Amino acid sequence: MSAGDQGAAGQRVPDSVRRHARTRAFAEAEDVVSALLSDPGVREARARVEAAETELGMELRARLQPFQDRRDQAVAGGDAARLAGLCAGKHGRWGRICVLDDGHETLMGEPHWGLTSEGRPVAWVGSAPDDW
Repeated sequence: MSAGDQGAAGQRVPDSVRRHARTRAFAEAEDVVSALLSDPGVREARARVEAAETELGMELRARLQPFQDRRDQAVAGGDAARLAGLCAGKHGRWGRICVLDDGHETLMGEPHWGLTSEGRPVAWVGSAPDDW
């Protein structure tokens, strides 16, 4: 075996160990997250947040529905410029569904607003990270 072959073989073992350690760490993290999310207190808090988001979404619907209609028309018409001007706010469960104009939180003082995949209005404050 040449020196180059020995170096390549010698590198495969540490690489394999690192991959195994990373895989194990991710599996352990998933177990911890699952345990936290199954906690009755966490589930109750999540249910209260969802109820509040739905209630606020319903309260704002009459005033903000025109934004949803405008977004739907832009999608149907392929209006990329209109779609590019929409808020990039991201809901942790529903993704990028805010139909308001970019900057609405400071300009209009409104929370994010949109419709869920079930068609329910929802309003929320803040934005989920892109890697969520």
